[in-house]
Amino acid sequence: MIRFTPLLLIALASPALAQGFADLDDVDRQVSAFVGQPAPPVDRRLRLARCTAPLALDWYGSARQAVQVRCPVPSGWTLYVTMPAAAAAAAAPPLIQRGDSVTIQVGGDGWAVSQPGEALEAGAAGTWIKVRGVTPRAPVLRGRVLRPGLVGVDLP
Repeated sequence: MIRFTPLLLIALASPALAQGFADLDDVDRQVSAFVGQPAPPVDRRLRLARCTAPLALDWYGSARQAVQVRCPVPSGWTLYVTMPAAAAAAAAPPLIQRGDSVTIQVGGDGWAVSQPGEALEAGAAGTWIKVRGVTPRAPVLRGRVLRPGLVGVDLP
């Protein structure tokens, strides 16, 4: 005869409890390795189900203000670790420096035009900077750094 204790019944009813919880120290180590420097620890009150696949880490936000940590399995979880401003800036070296010659690409759905311009600010990939065309009295525009030498301006 098999006897079920209340604790065993709870463990059987909850897959997260049966599998255990994610190792938050390991999450901290992976985030720190991803950003290349010590990162803020995740909240120790979290009880995340143990992930059966390797964690997926990626930057979140155009200014890389957080790291998205995801358990990439069905019914997996997602966690955002906010980075201090200095850490995000250090992790994202500027692709464009102030004064650089750039191509300003303006576009919308299915079309794009470009013109030469000058960067008025430095910026990393995905950040918004001010740029100006090289023609006399060209307006100052805000564009997103797409890659070295290319700034995109989306029109509504």
